[in-house]
Amino acid sequence: MTDNVVIALSCGTDNPNRSTRAFHLATIAHKEGKNVTVFLLDEGVYLGKTGLANNLKAATGDVADDLIAYLQAHEVPILVCTPCAKARRISADDLIGGARLSTAVELIHLSCDAAVISL
Repeated sequence: MTDNVVIALSCGTDNPNRSTRAFHLATIAHKEGKNVTVFLLDEGVYLGKTGLANNLKAATGDVADDLIAYLQAHEVPILVCTPCAKARRISADDLIGGARLSTAVELIHLSCDAAVISL
């Protein structure tokens, strides 16, 4: 059993339940002692942009911004797909604290030694 968990999120503000759930699962995994990485791709890259996750809330009451703040405070990597961000005119300067641009190559390398949850 691996202690590495990758949460891959491909939706954004268009699906607040799934988007918030990804950050919720990442938070739970971290609290359970797992090495967590969040990878944002497709529409999910919007949540890596400063201010866009503000007020994003799931039907359960979970708030994405609060969950992201926890991940940032605990230095959980938040990786943003470079080509997906570029296509949406999101640059490295636009990203939230603790997030950085990344590629599919890194996602594959991380995933080969991890449990992967895709939302």
